[in-house]
Amino acid sequence: MIITIVGFKGGIGKTSTAVHLACYLQQKDKTLLVDGDPNRSASSWAGRGKLPCDLCDEESAASLAGKYKHIVIDTKARPEVEDLEALVSSCDLMVLPTTPDALALDALMLMVKAIPKNANYKILLNIIPPKPSKSGDEAMEFLKDEKLPVFNTMIRRYSAYQRASLRGVPVYESGDAKARIAWADYQKLGAEVMS
Repeated sequence: MIITIVGFKGGIGKTSTAVHLACYLQQKDKTLLVDGDPNRSASSWAGRGKLPCDLCDEESAASLAGKYKHIVIDTKARPEVEDLEALVSSCDLMVLPTTPDALALDALMLMVKAIPKNANYKILLNIIPPKPSKSGDEAMEFLKDEKLPVFNTMIRRYSAYQRASLRGVPVYESGDAKARIAWADYQKLGAEVMS
Protein backbone atom coordinates (compact mmCIF):
# COMPACT_ATOMS: atom_id res chain seq x y z
CA MET A 1 0.00 0.00 0.00
CA ILE A 2 1.30 3.44 -0.94
CA ILE A 3 -0.02 6.25 1.26
CA THR A 4 0.73 9.87 0.49
CA ILE A 5 0.31 12.61 3.10
CA VAL A 6 -0.61 15.89 1.39
CA GLY A 7 -1.56 19.38 2.58
CA PHE A 8 -1.90 22.91 1.24
CA LYS A 9 -0.98 24.49 4.56
CA GLY A 10 1.92 24.19 6.98
CA GLY A 11 1.43 23.40 10.66
CA ILE A 12 -1.26 20.75 10.10
CA GLY A 13 0.81 17.79 11.34
CA LYS A 14 1.69 16.36 7.94
CA THR A 15 5.11 15.02 8.97
CA SER A 16 3.88 13.76 12.33
CA THR A 17 1.12 11.88 10.51
CA ALA A 18 3.56 10.40 7.99
CA VAL A 19 5.99 9.30 10.71
CA HIS A 20 3.34 7.69 12.88
CA LEU A 21 1.46 5.97 10.07
CA ALA A 22 4.78 4.52 8.89
CA CYS A 23 5.55 3.35 12.44
CA TYR A 24 2.12 1.74 12.70
CA LEU A 25 2.44 0.00 9.33
CA GLN A 26 5.97 -1.18 10.20
CA GLN A 27 4.40 -3.17 13.04
CA LYS A 28 2.35 -5.00 10.39
CA ASP A 29 4.95 -5.41 7.62
CA LYS A 30 8.11 -3.86 6.17
CA THR A 31 7.48 -0.14 5.63
CA LEU A 32 9.41 2.68 3.95
CA LEU A 33 8.95 6.32 4.92
CA VAL A 34 9.78 8.64 2.01
CA ASP A 35 10.74 12.22 2.88
CA GLY A 36 9.52 14.20 -0.11
CA ASP A 37 9.33 17.51 1.74
CA PRO A 38 12.08 20.01 0.76
CA ASN A 39 12.28 20.94 4.47
CA ARG A 40 13.34 17.32 5.16
CA SER A 41 11.26 17.28 8.33
CA ALA A 42 10.95 13.48 8.54
CA SER A 43 14.70 13.13 7.97
CA SER A 44 15.39 15.67 10.73
CA TRP A 45 13.04 13.79 13.05
CA ALA A 46 14.76 10.46 12.36
CA GLY A 47 18.22 12.04 12.48
CA ARG A 48 17.78 12.94 16.15
CA GLY A 49 17.07 9.35 17.15
CA LYS A 50 15.78 6.16 15.55
CA LEU A 51 12.51 5.30 13.85
CA PRO A 52 11.48 1.64 13.47
CA CYS A 53 10.87 1.97 9.71
CA ASP A 54 13.38 2.69 6.95
CA LEU A 55 13.61 6.24 5.59
CA CYS A 56 14.78 7.67 2.28
CA ASP A 57 14.36 10.75 0.08
CA GLU A 58 12.18 10.75 -3.03
CA GLU A 59 15.16 10.23 -5.37
CA SER A 60 15.99 6.89 -3.71
CA ALA A 61 12.39 5.74 -3.33
CA ALA A 62 11.91 4.31 -6.83
CA SER A 63 14.88 1.95 -6.52
CA LEU A 64 13.89 0.82 -3.00
CA ALA A 65 10.10 0.55 -3.33
CA GLY A 66 10.02 -3.10 -4.40
CA LYS A 67 11.50 -4.22 -1.08
CA TYR A 68 8.58 -2.90 1.01
CA LYS A 69 4.98 -3.91 1.62
CA HIS A 70 3.98 -0.36 2.58
CA ILE A 71 5.28 3.07 1.59
CA VAL A 72 4.31 6.32 3.32
CA ILE A 73 5.27 9.55 1.56
CA ASP A 74 5.57 12.91 3.33
CA THR A 75 5.14 15.51 0.57
CA LYS A 76 5.94 19.19 0.33
CA ALA A 77 3.30 21.67 1.44
CA ARG A 78 1.13 23.22 -1.25
CA PRO A 79 1.87 20.89 -4.18
CA GLU A 80 1.25 22.12 -7.72
CA VAL A 81 -1.68 20.69 -9.74
CA GLU A 82 0.77 18.59 -11.82
CA ASP A 83 2.26 17.21 -8.59
CA LEU A 84 -1.21 16.29 -7.35
CA GLU A 85 -1.97 14.42 -10.57
CA ALA A 86 1.27 12.45 -10.23
CA LEU A 87 0.59 11.72 -6.56
CA VAL A 88 -2.93 10.48 -7.30
CA SER A 89 -1.74 8.16 -10.06
CA SER A 90 1.06 6.69 -7.93
CA CYS A 91 -0.63 6.05 -4.58
CA ASP A 92 -3.41 3.93 -3.13
CA LEU A 93 -4.59 6.55 -0.65
CA MET A 94 -4.00 10.25 -0.07
CA VAL A 95 -4.34 11.39 3.53
CA LEU A 96 -5.18 15.09 3.85
CA PRO A 97 -4.48 16.27 7.42
CA THR A 98 -6.05 19.47 8.64
CA THR A 99 -6.42 21.23 11.93
CA PRO A 100 -9.98 22.22 12.89
CA ASP A 101 -9.42 25.98 12.58
CA ALA A 102 -11.10 28.04 9.86
CA LEU A 103 -7.92 28.94 7.92
CA ALA A 104 -6.79 25.32 7.74
CA LEU A 105 -10.26 24.20 6.65
CA ASP A 106 -10.26 26.93 3.97
CA ALA A 107 -6.94 25.61 2.64
CA LEU A 108 -8.29 22.07 2.79
CA MET A 109 -11.31 23.03 0.68
CA LEU A 110 -8.97 24.57 -1.93
CA MET A 111 -6.99 21.33 -1.94
CA VAL A 112 -10.10 19.20 -2.37
CA LYS A 113 -11.10 21.32 -5.39
CA ALA A 114 -7.61 20.88 -6.89
CA ILE A 115 -7.47 17.10 -6.47
CA PRO A 116 -8.25 15.11 -9.62
CA LYS A 117 -11.72 13.53 -9.52
CA ASN A 118 -10.35 9.96 -9.58
CA ALA A 119 -8.38 10.47 -6.35
CA ASN A 120 -8.80 8.10 -3.44
CA TYR A 121 -8.40 10.42 -0.47
CA LYS A 122 -9.57 10.82 3.09
CA ILE A 123 -9.35 13.81 5.42
CA LEU A 124 -7.72 13.53 8.84
CA LEU A 125 -8.69 15.98 11.57
CA ASN A 126 -5.42 16.58 13.38
CA ILE A 127 -4.06 18.47 16.40
CA ILE A 128 -7.51 18.56 18.00
CA PRO A 129 -7.63 20.80 21.11
CA PRO A 130 -8.69 19.12 24.37
CA LYS A 131 -12.19 19.31 25.81
CA PRO A 132 -14.08 21.48 26.53
CA SER A 133 -13.20 22.75 23.04
CA LYS A 134 -15.69 21.47 20.48
CA SER A 135 -13.66 22.53 17.45
CA GLY A 136 -12.85 18.93 16.41
CA ASP A 137 -16.48 17.84 16.55
CA GLU A 138 -17.59 21.00 14.75
CA ALA A 139 -15.01 20.48 11.99
CA MET A 140 -16.09 16.84 11.65
CA GLU A 141 -19.72 17.90 11.31
CA PHE A 142 -18.76 20.50 8.67
CA LEU A 143 -16.79 17.96 6.61
CA LYS A 144 -19.59 15.39 6.80
CA ASP A 145 -22.14 18.05 5.80
CA GLU A 146 -19.93 18.76 2.78
CA LYS A 147 -20.08 15.00 2.03
CA LEU A 148 -16.30 14.72 2.08
CA PRO A 149 -14.50 11.46 2.98
CA VAL A 150 -13.15 11.82 6.51
CA PHE A 151 -11.54 9.42 8.96
CA ASN A 152 -13.59 8.72 12.08
CA THR A 153 -10.40 8.96 14.12
CA MET A 154 -9.25 12.42 15.15
CA ILE A 155 -5.67 12.94 16.34
CA ARG A 156 -5.68 14.88 19.58
CA ARG A 157 -3.09 17.53 20.45
CA TYR A 158 -0.48 16.33 22.95
CA SER A 159 2.94 17.66 23.88
CA ALA A 160 4.12 14.04 23.55
CA TYR A 161 4.48 14.62 19.79
CA GLN A 162 6.88 17.52 20.31
CA ARG A 163 8.92 15.45 22.73
CA ALA A 164 8.96 12.54 20.27
CA SER A 165 10.17 14.81 17.47
CA LEU A 166 12.91 16.29 19.64
CA ARG A 167 14.09 12.80 20.65
CA GLY A 168 13.77 11.43 17.10
CA VAL A 169 11.45 8.59 18.10
CA PRO A 170 7.80 7.61 17.65
CA VAL A 171 5.42 9.08 20.21
CA TYR A 172 5.16 5.76 22.07
CA GLU A 173 8.88 6.03 22.90
CA SER A 174 8.77 9.72 23.88
CA GLY A 175 8.65 9.14 27.63
CA ASP A 176 5.76 11.60 27.92
CA ALA A 177 2.92 10.86 30.35
CA LYS A 178 0.39 11.01 27.48
CA ALA A 179 2.49 8.92 25.05
CA ARG A 180 0.31 5.81 25.31
CA ILE A 181 -2.91 7.78 24.72
CA ALA A 182 -1.37 9.68 21.80
CA TRP A 183 -0.18 6.45 20.19
CA ALA A 184 -3.66 4.93 20.63
CA ASP A 185 -5.02 7.65 18.31
CA TYR A 186 -2.59 6.57 15.59
CA GLN A 187 -3.36 2.90 16.18
CA LYS A 188 -7.04 3.67 15.56
CA LEU A 189 -6.13 5.69 12.46
CA GLY A 190 -3.86 2.92 11.17
CA ALA A 191 -6.65 0.37 11.59
CA GLU A 192 -8.94 2.65 9.55
CA VAL A 193 -6.31 3.01 6.83
CA MET A 194 -5.88 -0.78 6.64
CA SER A 195 -9.62 -1.52 6.54
